[in-house]
Amino acid sequence: MTRHRMLLTAVLATVLTLAACGTETADGGHEAEEGTDAPQDHNEAGTDAGAEPSGELTVFAAASLHVAFEDIAEAFTAAHPQTSVAFSFAGSSDLVAQLDAGAPADVLAAANESTMADAVANGTIEGDPEIFADNVLTLITPAGNPAEVTGLDESLAAADLVVCAPQVPCGEATGTLAGLLEVTLEPVSEEGSVTDVLGKVTSGQAGAGLVYTTDAASAGEQVETIEVYDQHDEVINYYPIAPTTGSDQPELARAWIDFVQGPQGQDVLDAAGFGTP
Repeated sequence: MTRHRMLLTAVLATVLTLAACGTETADGGHEAEEGTDAPQDHNEAGTDAGAEPSGELTVFAAASLHVAFEDIAEAFTAAHPQTSVAFSFAGSSDLVAQLDAGAPADVLAAANESTMADAVANGTIEGDPEIFADNVLTLITPAGNPAEVTGLDESLAAADLVVCAPQVPCGEATGTLAGLLEVTLEPVSEEGSVTDVLGKVTSGQAGAGLVYTTDAASAGEQVETIEVYDQHDEVINYYPIAPTTGSDQPELARAWIDFVQGPQGQDVLDAAGFGTP
């Protein structure tokens, strides 16, 4: 069993144990344990005390969150059996454009603050976004490093480098990184999401690619990783999350956001390689 699955099993066990605590009342709620104070306003999920979250939540999330958010959803629905979570994973800029065009969603989780700022400016985000994770770039090659890439240097000339397009968060970070290191990158293609870059490398269509460390970790032995810089603050991507103005389930959206930022969600993100605030 991988570390990833061991952690998820432990998270689910903790959630189910907590859910079993207390004595069930006639109306289906739970009394506080003897000697403890019952919550006055909100429970852990962020809804009114005694009100169990229910319904289907639609979450728009950056492609790099795919694995972690699927696992968080498993823990969330175990804690709240009357809920379900549907996802749309894509490049953050694509998700913002879809929201602006009227696509229905309850929550947006983007891969950088500037893209979320676009959603705020468009009026599709409710309230102030909150940072829940961070991520950094790394250079990857296919297993065995057939092009013998050594870093962001002349070794890339024969490697068919692929990167994210400038308008998506991983592409913006790539441009910032190249500027800091004073290198000129000459990619053979610019992709619409970091998962597309990863796919080009793992399939052997490219000899190198710049992706997030979490994507490199998820690929496991399919890729080799080459660290390209110390973690400059300028190229750390901070991930914001917020409910949308179009959500018809604001309490459920708030419950999901609180869960992502709570101990169960943060443990899953940490296991996936994200930095957590």
